[in-house]
Amino acid sequence: MTDESSELVPGTLEMLVLKTLALEPMHGYGIALRIAQISAGAFRVNPGSLLPALSRMERAGRLKSEWRASENNRRAKYYVVTPRGLKALEKERVQWDRQVAAIGRILEA
Repeated sequence: MTDESSELVPGTLEMLVLKTLALEPMHGYGIALRIAQISAGAFRVNPGSLLPALSRMERAGRLKSEWRASENNRRAKYYVVTPRGLKALEKERVQWDRQVAAIGRILEA
């Protein structure tokens, strides 16, 4: 990651996790790496934020999990997006697009 990496915008972690997991099931460390990779190092996900978010999302029915062997043959908890999670992702994405457009209008005024 670069020196210019930053924390995520508040309220976006769950949306980014859902989007990441919509691509394929992953374990927590893989999720953090993928977000950093896709954002070209602009965002880093702190495990102290990620693990509680994953638990919260699982309790809300947005994710389900199962234990299996990771790439290096260690036991890891893999997360999968549920249909409820996909609906939540779409809703959050629409809301995000609206907010970004509104901020853009304010900055251009």
